[in-house]
Amino acid sequence: MDFRELLAYQKAFSLAMEIYTISKSFPSEEKYSLTDQIRRSSRSVCANIAEAYRKRRYVNHFISKLTDSDGENSETNVWLEFAFSCNYITNEDFQTLHEKTLQIGKLINYMINNPNKFGCKT
Repeated sequence: MDFRELLAYQKAFSLAMEIYTISKSFPSEEKYSLTDQIRRSSRSVCANIAEAYRKRRYVNHFISKLTDSDGENSETNVWLEFAFSCNYITNEDFQTLHEKTLQIGKLINYMINNPNKFGCKT
Protein backbone atom coordinates (compact mmCIF):
# COMPACT_ATOMS: atom_id res chain seq x y z
CA MET A 1 0.00 0.00 0.00
CA ASP A 2 1.10 3.54 -0.71
CA PHE A 3 0.72 6.35 1.85
CA ARG A 4 -1.62 8.12 -0.61
CA GLU A 5 -4.16 5.37 0.06
CA LEU A 6 -4.36 6.23 3.76
CA LEU A 7 -7.64 7.93 4.62
CA ALA A 8 -5.86 10.32 6.99
CA TYR A 9 -3.53 11.41 4.19
CA GLN A 10 -6.36 11.83 1.69
CA LYS A 11 -8.44 13.95 4.07
CA ALA A 12 -5.43 16.02 5.13
CA PHE A 13 -4.42 16.63 1.51
CA SER A 14 -7.96 17.67 0.63
CA LEU A 15 -8.08 20.07 3.58
CA ALA A 16 -4.70 21.57 2.66
CA MET A 17 -6.00 22.24 -0.86
CA GLU A 18 -9.20 23.82 0.50
CA ILE A 19 -7.12 26.03 2.78
CA TYR A 20 -4.90 27.01 -0.14
CA THR A 21 -7.94 28.06 -2.15
CA ILE A 22 -9.70 29.93 0.64
CA SER A 23 -6.50 31.67 1.79
CA LYS A 24 -6.09 33.26 -1.65
CA SER A 25 -8.71 35.77 -0.51
CA PHE A 26 -6.80 36.77 2.65
CA PRO A 27 -5.50 40.36 2.68
CA SER A 28 -2.09 40.92 1.12
CA GLU A 29 -0.66 42.13 4.45
CA GLU A 30 -1.20 38.56 5.74
CA LYS A 31 0.93 37.02 2.96
CA TYR A 32 4.00 36.38 5.13
CA SER A 33 2.12 35.69 8.35
CA LEU A 34 -1.29 34.05 8.53
CA THR A 35 -1.51 32.95 4.89
CA ASP A 36 1.96 31.43 4.90
CA GLN A 37 1.51 29.82 8.33
CA ILE A 38 -1.84 28.17 7.65
CA ARG A 39 -0.68 26.82 4.30
CA ARG A 40 2.57 25.52 5.79
CA SER A 41 0.96 23.78 8.75
CA SER A 42 -1.84 22.21 6.70
CA ARG A 43 0.65 20.85 4.17
CA SER A 44 2.88 19.57 6.93
CA VAL A 45 0.08 17.33 8.20
CA CYS A 46 0.23 15.40 4.92
CA ALA A 47 4.01 15.40 4.73
CA ASN A 48 4.36 13.97 8.22
CA ILE A 49 1.79 11.24 7.53
CA ALA A 50 3.77 10.25 4.44
CA GLU A 51 7.03 10.26 6.39
CA ALA A 52 5.48 8.23 9.20
CA TYR A 53 4.26 5.62 6.76
CA ARG A 54 7.71 5.28 5.23
CA LYS A 55 9.19 4.87 8.73
CA ARG A 56 6.67 2.24 9.85
CA ARG A 57 9.44 -0.35 10.12
CA TYR A 58 10.33 1.38 13.39
CA VAL A 59 7.26 1.86 15.55
CA ASN A 60 8.76 4.71 17.59
CA HIS A 61 9.63 6.67 14.45
CA PHE A 62 6.16 5.99 13.04
CA ILE A 63 4.48 7.30 16.19
CA SER A 64 6.85 10.27 16.44
CA LYS A 65 6.09 11.47 12.91
CA LEU A 66 2.36 10.97 13.46
CA THR A 67 2.63 12.99 16.66
CA ASP A 68 4.25 15.76 14.61
CA SER A 69 1.39 15.48 12.13
CA ASP A 70 -1.18 15.75 14.91
CA GLY A 71 0.58 18.85 16.23
CA GLU A 72 0.56 20.47 12.79
CA ASN A 73 -3.13 19.63 12.48
CA SER A 74 -3.80 21.41 15.77
CA GLU A 75 -1.73 24.38 14.61
CA THR A 76 -3.81 24.54 11.44
CA ASN A 77 -6.93 24.71 13.57
CA VAL A 78 -5.50 27.64 15.56
CA TRP A 79 -4.76 29.53 12.32
CA LEU A 80 -8.34 28.85 11.21
CA GLU A 81 -9.54 30.42 14.45
CA PHE A 82 -7.45 33.51 13.73
CA ALA A 83 -8.77 33.68 10.16
CA PHE A 84 -12.32 33.51 11.47
CA SER A 85 -11.72 36.05 14.24
CA CYS A 86 -10.20 38.46 11.70
CA ASN A 87 -13.27 37.99 9.47
CA TYR A 88 -11.23 36.43 6.65
CA ILE A 89 -13.50 33.37 6.54
CA THR A 90 -17.19 32.96 7.28
CA ASN A 91 -18.56 31.08 10.27
CA GLU A 92 -19.80 28.40 7.89
CA ASP A 93 -16.34 27.96 6.35
CA PHE A 94 -14.74 27.94 9.78
CA GLN A 95 -17.13 25.28 11.10
CA THR A 96 -16.62 23.09 8.03
CA LEU A 97 -12.83 23.36 8.10
CA HIS A 98 -12.69 22.99 11.89
CA GLU A 99 -14.72 19.78 11.69
CA LYS A 100 -12.32 18.44 9.08
CA THR A 101 -9.34 19.08 11.38
CA LEU A 102 -11.14 17.14 14.12
CA GLN A 103 -11.79 14.21 11.78
CA ILE A 104 -8.16 14.20 10.64
CA GLY A 105 -7.00 14.30 14.26
CA LYS A 106 -9.12 11.25 15.08
CA LEU A 107 -7.66 9.35 12.13
CA ILE A 108 -4.10 10.28 13.10
CA ASN A 109 -4.71 9.24 16.70
CA TYR A 110 -6.15 5.94 15.52
CA MET A 111 -2.93 5.33 13.62
CA ILE A 112 -0.85 6.28 16.68
CA ASN A 113 -2.83 3.90 18.88
CA ASN A 114 -2.85 1.04 16.35
CA PRO A 115 0.54 1.02 14.63
CA ASN A 116 0.32 -2.74 13.96
CA LYS A 117 -2.61 -2.10 11.59
CA PHE A 118 -0.33 0.05 9.44
CA GLY A 119 2.56 -2.36 9.01
CA CYS A 120 4.48 -1.71 12.21
CA LYS A 121 5.80 -4.68 14.10
CA THR A 122 5.14 -4.01 17.77
